[in-house]
Amino acid sequence: MAEPQTVRIDKYLWAVRIFKTRTLASNTCRMGRVMVNGIPVKPSKTIEGDDIIIVRKPPAIYSYRVICPLENRVSASLAVNYIEDITPESEKSKLHFQKTGNTGFRKKGTGRPTKKERRIIDRWNDGFNDK
Repeated sequence: MAEPQTVRIDKYLWAVRIFKTRTLASNTCRMGRVMVNGIPVKPSKTIEGDDIIIVRKPPAIYSYRVICPLENRVSASLAVNYIEDITPESEKSKLHFQKTGNTGFRKKGTGRPTKKERRIIDRWNDGFNDK
């Protein structure tokens, strides 16, 4: 059976395992967080080979190049044959920073932060999220 030449963007994002479900892929497209060649797209947009897909999944913005359109979901080991990850290292480091958790430290037994301490913590965390 021949591979399809064009595929819906929501189906493709689900098939190459960028999203866990097709519904998540569709909803992300509707929210304007998926762009193909720099243009926000709806879930029904068809893609072809060599298209550049940009997906905003806070805190990072991922970039992918379509190698070959794929309609059916494949295993993770085979998915790399259909998509190329071209995300810059700076975006990947944002994800690593978030996974490492809080970088602040409070002594054990000091209880919950006061309102003033909470504002300081929020200001400190917002400084890291803006970058």
